[in-house]
Amino acid sequence: MESSAGALSYERREQLEDIDPSWCPSWPVEWQRCFHLVRLHLEAGRPLPTEPGDVVHQGEDLGRWVRSVRLGWDNLTTVQQWMCEQVLGIEPATEEEKPQPRRTQADKWALNYEAAKQFFEREGHLRVPRKHIERIIIGGDGSGGGSKNQEEHELRLGAWIGNQRSRAATLSPERVEQLSAIGMRWT
Repeated sequence: MESSAGALSYERREQLEDIDPSWCPSWPVEWQRCFHLVRLHLEAGRPLPTEPGDVVHQGEDLGRWVRSVRLGWDNLTTVQQWMCEQVLGIEPATEEEKPQPRRTQADKWALNYEAAKQFFEREGHLRVPRKHIERIIIGGDGSGGGSKNQEEHELRLGAWIGNQRSRAATLSPERVEQLSAIGMRWT
């Protein structure tokens, strides 16, 4: 049987709800505190802080909080979203504002390998000058028509080739084979 020690009666809970519908929110008290501090900041006629470090009040970085709310919009409850939009005027971040996912080491290796293949196909060898930068375009429909899903990358291919050569003993056999197939000189 559950203890009822410290529990509010239904009548008392209703009275508190009448005073403040959000008196006992389901989200963390830290979130509620920052919401309240931003509300007070706006009520004082100041602009909405949008960048980390814009406004620090009572030890809370309000710009960082606003940014985290905008970027984490989909993780908020419907009530939190409503409060942020209607009370504070905060809107969710657009897709352009959201940070790109970080590339894994395997992704970076694959990108550099594509650059090496491109260099080899164009030059017929992999004797890449140490300071050479290779530009590659990834994604899109492949037509070269400037699709908006395309990304241009500038890769320090010369340095990467040198690093692969010096790490030959620790590369996987598959990677050694891939590089050898496009003319890698190992010595």
